Amino acid sequence: RCTLRVILMLRSRPHRFSELRRSIGGVSQQMLTRTLKILVRDGMLTRTVLPTVPPQVEYGLTGLGGELADEGARLGDWAFARLAEIEASRETYDADPA
Repeated sequence: RCTLRVILMLRSRPHRFSELRRSIGGVSQQMLTRTLKILVRDGMLTRTVLPTVPPQVEYGLTGLGGELADEGARLGDWAFARLAEIEASRETYDADPA
């Protein structure tokens, strides 16, 4: 559920776990941790442990993850451009969901 939001947030720069969690509302720590592990495993993200006390972890996009972010942004642009059509369809459906 939060995969695309994570990918799009990391387009600008790497983020620490806590930054991601604050910025992505409505996601539990467990779900975000699981999502990040999957994305690292799939080769979309890098995971860097920073030499701080306590240690902090930073996530960034790989080349593959950057390509996914570009495609996700394109999908978002498509949906935004068609928002009025989507909302009209919802209103029609809600008026008579038969």
